[in-house]
Amino acid sequence: MTGQGIPEEYLDGYARILKEVSATGRRLTRDELDSRRVLGEQAADAGYGLRALVVKHLAATRAAWPGGSVTAVAASADSVLAAVEQAVDAFAEGHERAQRLAVRQEEAARREFIDDLLYGRSDLGRLAERAERFGLLLSHAHAVAVAEGPEAYADTDLVTRHVESAMIGRFGDRRILLTTKDGRLICIAPGDQGEVLTYFAKQGHAATDGGRVAIGRPHPGAGGVVHSYEEALGALDLAERMNLDEPVLRAADLLVFPVLTRDRQAMADLVRTALGPLQDARGGAEPLLDPLSAYFDSGCVAAEAARRLSLSVRALTYRLERIHHLTGSNPADPLHRYTLQTAVIGARLLDWPAKLL
Repeated sequence: MTGQGIPEEYLDGYARILKEVSATGRRLTRDELDSRRVLGEQAADAGYGLRALVVKHLAATRAAWPGGSVTAVAASADSVLAAVEQAVDAFAEGHERAQRLAVRQEEAARREFIDDLLYGRSDLGRLAERAERFGLLLSHAHAVAVAEGPEAYADTDLVTRHVESAMIGRFGDRRILLTTKDGRLICIAPGDQGEVLTYFAKQGHAATDGGRVAIGRPHPGAGGVVHSYEEALGALDLAERMNLDEPVLRAADLLVFPVLTRDRQAMADLVRTALGPLQDARGGAEPLLDPLSAYFDSGCVAAEAARRLSLSVRALTYRLERIHHLTGSNPADPLHRYTLQTAVIGARLLDWPAKLL
């Protein structure tokens, strides 16, 4: 690449500086160095690459190279080359400074857009216009996946770059947005490209050392991104409260839980009525609530529940009988089982008995 297409204005005063340096052997003044930096910034803002600009400077150096006798040329060459080094270095510094500023401004704009997108702020029409700049068409449905691990992650972290590299290598230039928010990895993808979020979940789980990933359902429009994001966050919160051990959670598979908690007062009444008597046991409700929960989680198979709790089957059976005695409901009876199991789920969701209902 040559510097032929670069305007002469970005070398303003350069030939004069070389001429004076050739004649006097002086170094560049502070004002001259500052002027080179300003021109470098202006050239960067105009979109000219540093390589072409350096070529332009070298061509101008050749054109202004001192003539005369061999002795005179040799005497001034060192001074001229030193001046070229100073001038080009200052020019490149200004160019790089402008580039860094542009990158920071782009990062700030991207972060502002992501915040507005995930929190539903800003005018939706304006948000849709800004989204196209980052590869999203908000007129279509989108789904959001969120990965969290033992650490908080930023856009520049190795974990984030690893996942991004894997996604680009697999799917190329699809309309996918990868970012971070509140220390979590975020992937926003078109709603009809479920394989993208599935692959993100795989990569996110591995990169975060076994972290958990939640995937929201597809929803249309700019508000749909917020809805899907909130579903994914809700799934992560639910997994924490319910002690779910699945590495990948799909909001579509967990819809029963929001239904159960929609009427919080009714659920609290059920927990108090069905499980409240367990608080009269020695040690309170917790020592009996855990075996009951394990029993239901294992499909009401006593041997499996005992294994999960590191108990003998006899010890587990004793606890289930104790629950029957205190509550009047038999966990092994299909008629009672649904009420007790729903109450156990409600207790987890409401953090009972740690919190009063």
